[in-house]
Amino acid sequence: MTTKNSKLLLDKHIAKIPNFPKKGITFYDISPILESPRLLKQTIDALCEEATVFKPDLICGIDARGFLFATPLAYNLNCGVIMIRKSNKLPGKVLVQSYELEYGSSELSIQTERQLSGKRILVIDDLIATGGSLNAAQALIKKASGIICGALCIIELTELKGREKLMCPIVSLQTYRF
Repeated sequence: MTTKNSKLLLDKHIAKIPNFPKKGITFYDISPILESPRLLKQTIDALCEEATVFKPDLICGIDARGFLFATPLAYNLNCGVIMIRKSNKLPGKVLVQSYELEYGSSELSIQTERQLSGKRILVIDDLIATGGSLNAAQALIKKASGIICGALCIIELTELKGREKLMCPIVSLQTYRF
């Protein structure tokens, strides 16, 4: 599912950097959106509009660009925020989940002290490509007894079929083939 908000045209505000982080990969950079107060507000408003239907108890931001949108989204929806971080970034006991990227592998973690049991959690990240990080976040939330109600992304690379790895509805504001 892509966005219902057809008025928001992000393409010309997303920088495309070829061969980063390695040859053959195009990096889709949301920095121009973040630099513009008008675009940032419009993007957050569009995400809020999409998020409302999920009725989340918590918004989960994925390290690091997901954090940029999780807190204002939670503020506007009157719910809390949790963070899923890259490995070795959280203190205390953590749950860890490995995943594959288009260009390597990584791990995500969440603190075991987070009270997720039975809560509806909406996950947000800047981009879904192969679905590795969102799938890892989904696994961590499930291990912590949370309920994933959906996922939001600014960008989706459709040809990489990342949404097929997830067991929840996904909304993206801007799509590209790859």
